[in-house]
Amino acid sequence: MGLNIEEQKAVERFQKEVVEPSKSKLVIIDFWAEWCGPCKALAPTLEKVAAEYADKGVVLAKINVDEEQFIAGQFQVKSIPTVYAMFQGQPVADLTNARSESQLKQVLDQLLQQLPIQAGADGGENGAQQGPSPEEIAQFVKMGEDALSEGDAQRAASIFAQVTEFAADNAPAHAGLVRAMVQLGQVDEAKQVMAALEADPRLAGDPTVTAAKSALELADTQVDEGELASLKAAAEADGADMDARLAYAEAAFAAGQRDEAADTLLAMIEEDREWNEGAARAKLLQIFEAIGLEDDWVVATRRRLSKLLFG
Repeated sequence: MGLNIEEQKAVERFQKEVVEPSKSKLVIIDFWAEWCGPCKALAPTLEKVAAEYADKGVVLAKINVDEEQFIAGQFQVKSIPTVYAMFQGQPVADLTNARSESQLKQVLDQLLQQLPIQAGADGGENGAQQGPSPEEIAQFVKMGEDALSEGDAQRAASIFAQVTEFAADNAPAHAGLVRAMVQLGQVDEAKQVMAALEADPRLAGDPTVTAAKSALELADTQVDEGELASLKAAAEADGADMDARLAYAEAAFAAGQRDEAADTLLAMIEEDREWNEGAARAKLLQIFEAIGLEDDWVVATRRRLSKLLFG
């Protein structure tokens, strides 16, 4: 076909993620980019509707035009967001102008009436299945994590809440909801969700739930602006007072000042990594766990810690 290696890989990914599912499902293709504000505004609507229509055979596939330029070129994407519906390997509708939830649902309802879409994930005995497939659930959980890492806690909470309705035993979704609530300042509500998780033997021991619990514990150290200023002044007044510096780092993180918290803890580790049985390092690792080990900020800060510990 005259394709180079990267183009061949792009085609293979597209075949697996879009064309194959479209053989029996209606795939919504969302062409987007990180820098595109309208794309991010449209994303929650697409994700919400796709989740609601999952048991009707609708799947959402997101294609980053910066990373998949060859595929975007094949679809002659000139601007974003561009949204298509695909069935059996062929585009069947341009959904780009369906920007509201009601407009999108109206178009999807029309398509579902006209096309032999297979409801559910694998059809079952009667061609229907309750709720989305495990693969689709994993896709929505990833969308929630992406929203959380981008700082859009409200969108993340909405996605995770929808997933928990479909999959009550999905620990990452419940844990993500707790972390999103913490970022939104809904600590009391997050505690109620966590109490229910810890009471459920299916979920209590999951690593993602443990990470969410760390986020909740760190949020409990939140203080008002006056107290935060006092803690900072105390930490700066006496550099030898490690307890004061640790207290300030905890409060700074709870207040959303994670750079300040990390800088304080890293400085403490550099000066005396063994202080209080490595308390500063343990606190920094707890912060990493609470945010998520794949988060870009965590990855960068872990590099700083590794350089400090191992040169």
